[in-house]
Amino acid sequence: MAMRCLVVFLLIVFYAANAFATDAAGPVTYLSGALFAKKADGSTKALSKNSIVEPGDTLITEKRTYARIKFGDSSEITLRPESQFKLEAFSYDEAKPKEDKAVMELIKGGLRSLSGHVGKRGDPDSYRMKTRAAVIGIRGTIYDVRICKGNCGELADGVYFFVLEGSIVISNDGGSLTVGAGQYAYVKDMTTAPVSLAGNPGIDFVLPGNGQFIGAEWNCMIR
Repeated sequence: MAMRCLVVFLLIVFYAANAFATDAAGPVTYLSGALFAKKADGSTKALSKNSIVEPGDTLITEKRTYARIKFGDSSEITLRPESQFKLEAFSYDEAKPKEDKAVMELIKGGLRSLSGHVGKRGDPDSYRMKTRAAVIGIRGTIYDVRICKGNCGELADGVYFFVLEGSIVISNDGGSLTVGAGQYAYVKDMTTAPVSLAGNPGIDFVLPGNGQFIGAEWNCMIR
């Protein structure tokens, strides 16, 4: 009887671990304030450091909150204050590169992204970052995205980009644009082609320089 109970217990642990591995995208590794996840079932959950983010979650940061999530493929997303970010799909298995998938959407606010293995092996188009004006593909990179909608002073509404390392491809119904390290870009809406900018249009892309954030060593080059 004892042996049978032990076997049953081990099976429960095994299946629970597999279910967790399938659903989990990665933990919150840094948090400076309140962070909430709106779950796929419509419920809302307060997250803390080490909380697990799952596909289907919409993450919401408050006024002074910076939050960093580290995904299973070693990629990272740092959310800025007053942002909303949805993880639509995430799949990574070291042994199955053809099944890699990362589909995300920045709904509001801003973020910095460090790419991981998804998009670098297997299908290069397995990584997609969506915004209201364009879709971003990556080629091994660190980049910033900021959505302006009446909250960027005199700057025009739209989506602004800055690439710190590597390159991104910004695409929408109007066309595509490759943006390399040290370059800025802007997209007005989904039907207007992305354009390069001569320099920083006036957005603060700097993250707090306390060593907690990806790309903090590049703060000195952001103007």
